[in-house]
Amino acid sequence: MSDITTTPQVAILGTRGIPAAHGGFETFAERLALHCVARGWSVCVYCQIEDGRGVREDIWNGVRRVQIPVSIPGAIGTVVFDWKATRHAARTATLALTLGYNTAAFTALYRLRRIPNVINMDGLEWKRDKWAWPQKIWLWFNERLGCWFGNHLIADNPHIADHLATRVSRTKITMIPYGADAVDGGDTAVLSRFGVEPHGYALVVARPEPENSILEVVRAFVRRPRRERLVVLGDVRPEAGEYQRAVREAATQAICFPGAIYDRSIVETLRYYAGVYVHGHRVGGTNPSLVEALAASSPVLAHDNPFNRWVAGAAARYFSDEPSCARALDDVLGDGALRAWMRVESRRRYEEAFRWERILAQYEELLHQWHERASRPGSR
Repeated sequence: MSDITTTPQVAILGTRGIPAAHGGFETFAERLALHCVARGWSVCVYCQIEDGRGVREDIWNGVRRVQIPVSIPGAIGTVVFDWKATRHAARTATLALTLGYNTAAFTALYRLRRIPNVINMDGLEWKRDKWAWPQKIWLWFNERLGCWFGNHLIADNPHIADHLATRVSRTKITMIPYGADAVDGGDTAVLSRFGVEPHGYALVVARPEPENSILEVVRAFVRRPRRERLVVLGDVRPEAGEYQRAVREAATQAICFPGAIYDRSIVETLRYYAGVYVHGHRVGGTNPSLVEALAASSPVLAHDNPFNRWVAGAAARYFSDEPSCARALDDVLGDGALRAWMRVESRRRYEEAFRWERILAQYEELLHQWHERASRPGSR
């Protein structure tokens, strides 16, 4: 175990690593790591790699990266990586920030070594339709263990905080949402690749999973002929499974399936010029894709649940099923003045709650409190 120093230190675990190339947690880990390094922190981020040359370390933009090879693909590989990363951090870290609770059982090691561990509890992962019952039980169990083993919990949405408060005292919970960068335009030439024009299309950005309501959105969109198209960014391949096949079979020529696109500039341009951004996520807290739509001034049509309502605010439109989605699409796509007002309100909501500067400062303040606790004589 390394000695406590006056330089604040934190190890960030729970993601595939940096630089970000996958999802929201990776983007957040990168932003927080760079922010803390610029503020004088010593930051270590654990990264999952595929080759088998053993654990190795390097420095990326001032961030120490511990790269751990795992050759097993999929969810099992992630569990193996988390176990190896947790064991390594338990020997070397003085403060841990764990992003997600999917393997919270492993964080008992931090308790044994008296290493403070702050856990971002993410969403209600165990409620997702994509998981079989054994996986749901594992996730539910680990949510409980995360609440017990974590020294402090971060909720990214007030309703997640309310849920966690049924497990632990509210004094153990801090609500800090996800952030995004403001988008003020884009290259309209990009749109021609998708056969659309500015404000002449609806956009979905989501994994093709039942709890993201892609099938309902596609069916709602094709209920009647429209001048607009629907662009669905996600890996919707018929051979990938029954759900993806159902989405494809429900589609007409009005639906564009370009696949999963990870080029940030392309995705930002599509969000900025969308006539409406349709967000069908039913489970979880503050979804990064919804926040990024607000940052791009997208008019938002979202699934009606407390999580989305808190994020998108009163100016967004909401749906609960296929018929209500179809009606809302008619209303928003058919009213240019309404869309213009919704764009202004989306940006206002973003500025109000989801700028990175504010969010990263909140994280740093919380981590600094726990660093100071760990630095006190006899605290460990």
